[in-house]
Amino acid sequence: MNNLKDKYTKEIYQLIKSLLTFCRYELIIDKGEININCSVKDLTKILLFLKDNPSLSMECLVDIAAVDFPEKSTRFTVVYNLLSISKNFRLKVKVKVSEDEALPSVNEIFSCAGWCEREIWDLFGIRFKDHPDLRRLLTDYDFQGHPLRKDFPLTGFTQVKYDNELSRIITEPVKLDQEYRNFDNLSPWEGMGKYLPGDEKSDH
Repeated sequence: MNNLKDKYTKEIYQLIKSLLTFCRYELIIDKGEININCSVKDLTKILLFLKDNPSLSMECLVDIAAVDFPEKSTRFTVVYNLLSISKNFRLKVKVKVSEDEALPSVNEIFSCAGWCEREIWDLFGIRFKDHPDLRRLLTDYDFQGHPLRKDFPLTGFTQVKYDNELSRIITEPVKLDQEYRNFDNLSPWEGMGKYLPGDEKSDH
């Protein structure tokens, strides 16, 4: 079964390589799946090609994921997971984007993309040009920062609580009730002197 799958993967690989000639990209097979690495300007062309070409028919966008590499100049990698239902085949399109760069929205190509793009904007802060309604999705509208960035503090910047005196919910800066403590992770018995024969006290 694996041999048949590997053979089919290689056939699709060669098919994409022969047909996708109008832009620059990198085509690799990783763990049995085809990955297309492309630039921001070629993203929509490649997705349109994969969807509309009858030999591929990647008509389903399963989801869009993002990965944060804060030490790199192109900080984010955005991954489009595609599925061909008729061919029973999957592949990934990956694009690298910097913190101040925007990706084109693919909402007009895949109607489900709008929801995924809003989620990525909310959690990572990656902008999508020409998105019809780019608002926060999982956090409050006045939330500060993007919680899935690796440099986002675990405690966040603000905390929400109910104020009995004001009879309403208020937002305030995070206050830790107890400061962090440094633990040396040593045994409680370490540091005590070793027991030596003859050191015991006489009962007489």
